Amino acid sequence: MSDLAVRSDGLSKRFGRQLAVDNIDLAVPRGSVYGFLGPNGSGKTTTIRIILGLAAATTGRVHVLGQDMPGSLRHVLPRVGALIEGPAAYPFMSGRANLLRMDAANPKAPASTRNQRVDAALDRVGLAHADTKRVRAYSLGMKQRLGIAGALLMPRDLLVLDEPTNGLDPQGTREVRNLIRSLAGEGSTVVLASHLLSEIEQLCTHVGVMHRGRMVAQGSLADLHGLGRSRVRVLTPDGQMARTELLRFGLEVMADDGAAGGRNGVTVVGAELPDADPPPVEDLAAALVQAGVRLRGFEVQQETLEDRFVALTGEGFDVDQ
Repeated sequence: MSDLAVRSDGLSKRFGRQLAVDNIDLAVPRGSVYGFLGPNGSGKTTTIRIILGLAAATTGRVHVLGQDMPGSLRHVLPRVGALIEGPAAYPFMSGRANLLRMDAANPKAPASTRNQRVDAALDRVGLAHADTKRVRAYSLGMKQRLGIAGALLMPRDLLVLDEPTNGLDPQGTREVRNLIRSLAGEGSTVVLASHLLSEIEQLCTHVGVMHRGRMVAQGSLADLHGLGRSRVRVLTPDGQMARTELLRFGLEVMADDGAAGGRNGVTVVGAELPDADPPPVEDLAAALVQAGVRLRGFEVQQETLEDRFVALTGEGFDVDQ
Protein backbone atom coordinates (compact mmCIF):
# COMPACT_ATOMS: atom_id res chain seq x y z
CA MET A 1 0.00 0.00 0.00
CA SER A 2 2.93 2.37 0.69
CA ASP A 3 3.72 2.33 -3.05
CA LEU A 4 0.23 3.52 -3.97
CA ALA A 5 -1.07 7.08 -3.67
CA VAL A 6 -4.64 5.89 -4.26
CA ARG A 7 -6.00 2.39 -3.75
CA SER A 8 -9.51 1.01 -3.77
CA ASP A 9 -10.69 -2.51 -2.99
CA GLY A 10 -14.03 -3.70 -4.35
CA LEU A 11 -15.30 -0.14 -4.70
CA SER A 12 -18.95 0.13 -5.80
CA LYS A 13 -21.51 2.91 -5.90
CA ARG A 14 -25.20 2.43 -6.52
CA PHE A 15 -27.80 5.11 -7.25
CA GLY A 16 -31.12 3.34 -6.75
CA ARG A 17 -31.13 0.54 -9.32
CA GLN A 18 -28.20 1.97 -11.26
CA LEU A 19 -24.75 0.58 -10.48
CA ALA A 20 -22.51 3.52 -11.42
CA VAL A 21 -19.25 1.99 -10.13
CA ASP A 22 -18.97 -1.77 -10.11
CA ASN A 23 -16.39 -3.45 -7.87
CA ILE A 24 -13.26 -1.65 -9.06
CA ASP A 25 -9.75 -2.03 -7.67
CA LEU A 26 -7.94 1.21 -8.41
CA ALA A 27 -4.14 1.32 -8.07
CA VAL A 28 -2.39 4.67 -8.59
CA PRO A 29 1.39 4.42 -7.98
CA ARG A 30 3.06 7.23 -6.05
CA GLY A 31 4.85 9.67 -8.31
CA SER A 32 2.91 8.60 -11.39
CA VAL A 33 0.78 10.57 -13.81
CA TYR A 34 -2.27 8.34 -13.96
CA GLY A 35 -4.60 8.75 -16.90
CA PHE A 36 -8.19 7.91 -15.97
CA LEU A 37 -10.09 7.21 -19.17
CA GLY A 38 -13.54 6.19 -20.24
CA PRO A 39 -16.52 7.29 -22.31
CA ASN A 40 -19.07 9.67 -20.82
CA GLY A 41 -21.08 7.89 -18.14
CA SER A 42 -18.42 5.25 -17.53
CA GLY A 43 -18.10 6.10 -13.81
CA LYS A 44 -14.87 8.14 -13.77
CA THR A 45 -16.21 11.24 -12.04
CA THR A 46 -18.23 9.23 -9.52
CA THR A 47 -15.08 7.28 -8.61
CA ILE A 48 -13.09 10.50 -8.20
CA ARG A 49 -15.80 12.00 -5.99
CA ILE A 50 -15.68 8.93 -3.73
CA ILE A 51 -11.87 9.14 -3.54
CA LEU A 52 -12.10 12.77 -2.40
CA GLY A 53 -14.87 12.12 0.12
CA LEU A 54 -17.47 14.03 -1.91
CA ALA A 55 -19.64 10.92 -2.23
CA ALA A 56 -20.02 7.79 -0.13
CA ALA A 57 -19.28 4.35 -1.52
CA THR A 58 -21.99 1.71 -1.33
CA THR A 59 -19.40 -1.01 -0.75
CA GLY A 60 -15.64 -1.28 -0.77
CA ARG A 61 -12.73 0.62 0.74
CA VAL A 62 -10.56 3.53 -0.39
CA HIS A 63 -7.11 4.55 0.80
CA VAL A 64 -5.57 7.89 -0.19
CA LEU A 65 -1.93 8.68 0.62
CA GLY A 66 -1.86 5.63 2.86
CA GLN A 67 -4.90 6.56 4.96
CA ASP A 68 -8.43 5.22 5.03
CA MET A 69 -11.12 7.41 3.47
CA PRO A 70 -13.41 9.05 4.39
CA GLY A 71 -12.32 8.49 7.99
CA SER A 72 -9.11 10.48 7.52
CA LEU A 73 -10.53 13.34 5.46
CA ARG A 74 -9.18 16.09 7.72
CA HIS A 75 -5.66 14.71 7.54
CA VAL A 76 -5.64 13.78 3.86
CA LEU A 77 -7.45 16.59 2.04
CA PRO A 78 -4.91 19.34 2.92
CA ARG A 79 -2.37 17.26 0.97
CA VAL A 80 -4.67 16.95 -2.05
CA GLY A 81 -5.41 19.50 -4.77
CA ALA A 82 -8.42 18.93 -7.02
CA LEU A 83 -10.27 20.35 -10.00
CA ILE A 84 -13.49 18.37 -10.46
CA GLU A 85 -16.33 18.92 -12.94
CA GLY A 86 -15.06 22.31 -14.00
CA PRO A 87 -13.82 25.31 -11.97
CA ALA A 88 -16.07 27.08 -9.47
CA ALA A 89 -15.55 30.73 -8.54
CA TYR A 90 -17.46 33.83 -7.49
CA PRO A 91 -18.09 35.63 -10.79
CA PHE A 92 -18.37 39.10 -9.23
CA MET A 93 -14.90 38.81 -7.63
CA SER A 94 -11.52 39.00 -9.30
CA GLY A 95 -9.41 35.94 -9.88
CA ARG A 96 -7.00 37.08 -7.18
CA ALA A 97 -9.81 37.71 -4.68
CA ASN A 98 -11.20 34.23 -5.33
CA LEU A 99 -7.83 32.63 -4.60
CA LEU A 100 -7.34 34.73 -1.45
CA ARG A 101 -10.73 33.59 -0.20
CA MET A 102 -9.96 29.97 -1.05
CA ASP A 103 -6.62 30.12 0.72
CA ALA A 104 -8.18 31.72 3.80
CA ALA A 105 -10.57 28.75 4.06
CA ASN A 106 -7.62 26.42 4.58
CA PRO A 107 -6.84 26.28 8.31
CA LYS A 108 -3.32 25.02 7.56
CA ALA A 109 -2.44 27.92 5.24
CA PRO A 110 -0.42 30.60 7.09
CA ALA A 111 -2.02 34.03 6.69
CA SER A 112 1.35 35.78 6.74
CA THR A 113 2.38 34.25 3.40
CA ARG A 114 -1.05 34.21 1.72
CA ASN A 115 -0.29 36.91 -0.85
CA GLN A 116 2.93 35.18 -1.89
CA ARG A 117 1.13 31.87 -2.42
CA VAL A 118 -1.60 33.49 -4.50
CA ASP A 119 0.98 35.37 -6.59
CA ALA A 120 2.91 32.17 -7.23
CA ALA A 121 -0.20 30.20 -8.20
CA LEU A 122 -1.41 32.92 -10.60
CA ASP A 123 2.00 33.17 -12.19
CA ARG A 124 2.31 29.41 -12.57
CA VAL A 125 -0.91 29.16 -14.59
CA GLY A 126 -0.31 32.32 -16.63
CA LEU A 127 -2.99 34.51 -15.04
CA ALA A 128 -0.84 37.13 -13.35
CA HIS A 129 -1.82 39.67 -16.02
CA ALA A 130 -5.55 39.15 -15.33
CA ASP A 131 -5.54 38.82 -11.55
CA THR A 132 -7.69 41.92 -10.96
CA LYS A 133 -10.24 41.13 -13.69
CA ARG A 134 -13.61 39.85 -12.50
CA VAL A 135 -14.13 36.16 -13.15
CA ARG A 136 -17.36 36.84 -15.07
CA ALA A 137 -15.13 38.39 -17.76
CA TYR A 138 -12.83 35.34 -17.92
CA SER A 139 -12.94 33.02 -20.89
CA LEU A 140 -13.58 29.32 -20.28
CA GLY A 141 -9.87 28.65 -20.60
CA MET A 142 -9.02 31.36 -18.06
CA LYS A 143 -11.56 29.92 -15.62
CA GLN A 144 -9.94 26.54 -16.08
CA ARG A 145 -6.53 28.02 -15.29
CA LEU A 146 -7.96 29.68 -12.19
CA GLY A 147 -9.31 26.33 -11.00
CA ILE A 148 -5.88 24.76 -11.44
CA ALA A 149 -4.30 27.69 -9.58
CA GLY A 150 -6.63 26.99 -6.66
CA ALA A 151 -5.38 23.41 -6.55
CA LEU A 152 -1.78 24.67 -6.39
CA LEU A 153 -2.06 27.18 -3.55
CA MET A 154 -0.31 24.77 -1.18
CA PRO A 155 2.21 22.01 -1.89
CA ARG A 156 0.28 18.86 -2.78
CA ASP A 157 1.21 15.21 -2.60
CA LEU A 158 -1.72 14.33 -4.87
CA LEU A 159 -3.43 16.32 -7.61
CA VAL A 160 -6.74 15.17 -9.11
CA LEU A 161 -7.57 17.02 -12.32
CA ASP A 162 -10.77 16.43 -14.29
CA GLU A 163 -10.33 17.55 -17.94
CA PRO A 164 -7.73 20.22 -17.03
CA THR A 165 -7.23 21.42 -20.64
CA ASN A 166 -10.93 21.90 -21.33
CA GLY A 167 -11.50 25.23 -23.09
CA LEU A 168 -7.82 26.05 -23.51
CA ASP A 169 -6.28 27.18 -26.79
CA PRO A 170 -3.30 25.18 -28.14
CA GLN A 171 -0.76 27.40 -26.36
CA GLY A 172 -2.64 27.11 -23.05
CA THR A 173 -2.92 23.35 -23.50
CA ARG A 174 0.86 23.06 -23.94
CA GLU A 175 1.44 25.20 -20.86
CA VAL A 176 -0.86 23.06 -18.70
CA ARG A 177 0.80 19.88 -19.97
CA ASN A 178 4.22 21.31 -19.10
CA LEU A 179 2.86 22.28 -15.68
CA ILE A 180 1.64 18.73 -15.04
CA ARG A 181 5.03 17.35 -16.07
CA SER A 182 6.80 19.73 -13.70
CA LEU A 183 4.49 18.81 -10.80
CA ALA A 184 5.16 15.13 -11.38
CA GLY A 185 8.89 15.89 -11.58
CA GLU A 186 8.67 17.53 -8.16
CA GLY A 187 7.24 14.32 -6.68
CA SER A 188 3.49 14.91 -6.80
CA THR A 189 1.17 12.15 -7.96
CA VAL A 190 -1.29 13.34 -10.62
CA VAL A 191 -4.60 11.67 -11.48
CA LEU A 192 -5.71 13.04 -14.83
CA ALA A 193 -9.26 12.30 -16.00
CA SER A 194 -9.44 12.92 -19.73
CA HIS A 195 -11.00 11.70 -22.95
CA LEU A 196 -8.14 13.00 -25.15
CA LEU A 197 -5.82 10.22 -26.25
CA SER A 198 -3.14 12.63 -27.38
CA GLU A 199 -3.07 14.12 -23.89
CA ILE A 200 -2.78 10.74 -22.20
CA GLU A 201 -0.02 9.53 -24.53
CA GLN A 202 2.03 12.70 -23.99
CA LEU A 203 1.63 12.95 -20.23
CA CYS A 204 0.79 9.70 -18.49
CA THR A 205 2.92 6.90 -17.12
CA HIS A 206 -0.05 4.74 -16.06
CA VAL A 207 -3.59 4.32 -17.33
CA GLY A 208 -6.92 3.03 -16.06
CA VAL A 209 -9.79 2.50 -18.50
CA MET A 210 -13.39 2.39 -17.27
CA HIS A 211 -16.45 1.23 -19.16
CA ARG A 212 -19.99 1.01 -17.80
CA GLY A 213 -18.77 1.28 -14.23
CA ARG A 214 -16.08 -1.39 -14.47
CA MET A 215 -12.32 -1.16 -14.75
CA VAL A 216 -11.54 -2.94 -18.03
CA ALA A 217 -7.78 -2.27 -18.13
CA GLN A 218 -5.16 -0.85 -15.80
CA GLY A 219 -1.38 -0.66 -15.78
CA SER A 220 1.54 1.25 -17.21
CA LEU A 221 1.09 2.98 -20.54
CA ALA A 222 3.82 0.74 -21.97
CA ASP A 223 1.93 -2.38 -20.82
CA LEU A 224 -1.28 -1.15 -22.43
CA HIS A 225 0.54 -0.48 -25.69
CA GLY A 226 2.03 -3.97 -25.47
CA LEU A 227 -1.43 -5.54 -25.46
CA GLY A 228 -1.89 -4.50 -29.07
CA ARG A 229 -1.08 -6.68 -32.04
CA SER A 230 1.10 -5.85 -35.04
CA ARG A 231 -0.01 -6.22 -38.62
CA VAL A 232 1.46 -5.92 -42.08
CA ARG A 233 -0.18 -3.81 -44.75
CA VAL A 234 0.56 -4.56 -48.38
CA LEU A 235 -0.34 -2.35 -51.33
CA THR A 236 -0.31 -4.32 -54.54
CA PRO A 237 -2.23 -4.83 -57.81
CA ASP A 238 -1.87 -8.57 -57.15
CA GLY A 239 -4.21 -8.86 -54.18
CA GLN A 240 -5.06 -12.55 -54.47
CA MET A 241 -1.41 -13.58 -54.89
CA ALA A 242 -0.46 -11.51 -51.84
CA ARG A 243 -3.20 -13.10 -49.74
CA THR A 244 -2.09 -16.60 -50.78
CA GLU A 245 1.53 -15.90 -49.86
CA LEU A 246 0.66 -14.35 -46.49
CA LEU A 247 -1.53 -17.35 -45.66
CA ARG A 248 1.40 -19.62 -46.50
CA PHE A 249 3.32 -17.91 -43.71
CA GLY A 250 0.51 -18.71 -41.30
CA LEU A 251 -0.72 -15.12 -40.95
CA GLU A 252 -4.33 -14.19 -40.28
CA VAL A 253 -5.28 -12.33 -43.45
CA MET A 254 -7.99 -9.72 -42.96
CA ALA A 255 -10.55 -8.59 -45.45
CA ASP A 256 -9.27 -5.90 -47.78
CA ASP A 257 -9.46 -2.60 -45.88
CA GLY A 258 -9.85 -0.59 -49.05
CA ALA A 259 -8.43 -0.06 -52.48
CA ALA A 260 -6.41 2.75 -53.91
CA GLY A 261 -8.66 2.55 -56.96
CA GLY A 262 -7.99 4.47 -60.14
CA ARG A 263 -6.37 3.05 -63.22
CA ASN A 264 -3.76 1.13 -61.22
CA GLY A 265 -6.32 -0.87 -59.23
CA VAL A 266 -4.04 -1.17 -56.19
CA THR A 267 -5.44 -3.43 -53.45
CA VAL A 268 -4.71 -3.03 -49.74
CA VAL A 269 -4.15 -6.39 -48.06
CA GLY A 270 -3.72 -6.60 -44.29
CA ALA A 271 -2.59 -9.49 -42.11
CA GLU A 272 -2.05 -9.76 -38.35
CA LEU A 273 1.28 -10.98 -37.08
CA PRO A 274 1.12 -13.71 -34.41
CA ASP A 275 2.05 -12.71 -30.86
CA ALA A 276 4.46 -15.64 -30.54
CA ASP A 277 7.40 -16.04 -32.91
CA PRO A 278 6.26 -13.71 -35.72
CA PRO A 279 8.15 -14.23 -38.99
CA PRO A 280 10.74 -11.54 -39.80
CA VAL A 281 9.07 -8.84 -41.87
CA GLU A 282 12.08 -8.81 -44.20
CA ASP A 283 11.37 -12.46 -45.05
CA LEU A 284 7.71 -11.63 -45.71
CA ALA A 285 8.59 -8.85 -48.13
CA ALA A 286 11.20 -11.01 -49.89
CA ALA A 287 8.75 -13.93 -50.20
CA LEU A 288 6.09 -11.70 -51.72
CA VAL A 289 8.50 -10.40 -54.33
CA GLN A 290 9.85 -13.90 -55.06
CA ALA A 291 6.28 -15.12 -55.60
CA GLY A 292 5.80 -12.46 -58.25
CA VAL A 293 3.70 -10.06 -56.14
CA ARG A 294 4.26 -6.48 -57.35
CA LEU A 295 4.61 -4.25 -54.29
CA ARG A 296 3.50 -0.63 -54.29
CA GLY A 297 3.86 -0.42 -50.52
CA PHE A 298 4.74 -2.60 -47.53
CA GLU A 299 4.63 -1.54 -43.89
CA VAL A 300 4.30 -2.91 -40.38
CA GLN A 301 1.70 -1.22 -38.17
CA GLN A 302 1.41 -1.46 -34.38
CA GLU A 303 -2.11 -1.35 -33.00
CA THR A 304 -2.69 2.18 -31.76
CA LEU A 305 -3.84 3.27 -28.33
CA GLU A 306 -7.15 4.26 -29.88
CA ASP A 307 -7.51 0.73 -31.30
CA ARG A 308 -6.95 -0.70 -27.82
CA PHE A 309 -9.54 1.57 -26.21
CA VAL A 310 -12.13 0.82 -28.87
CA ALA A 311 -11.47 -2.90 -28.39
CA LEU A 312 -11.85 -2.54 -24.60
CA THR A 313 -14.93 -0.36 -24.52
CA GLY A 314 -16.58 -0.74 -27.90
CA GLU A 315 -16.68 3.05 -28.13
CA GLY A 316 -14.47 5.65 -29.75
CA PHE A 317 -12.37 8.29 -28.01
CA ASP A 318 -11.37 11.74 -29.15
CA VAL A 319 -7.80 11.67 -30.37
CA ASP A 320 -7.24 15.41 -30.45
CA GLN A 321 -8.76 18.69 -29.43
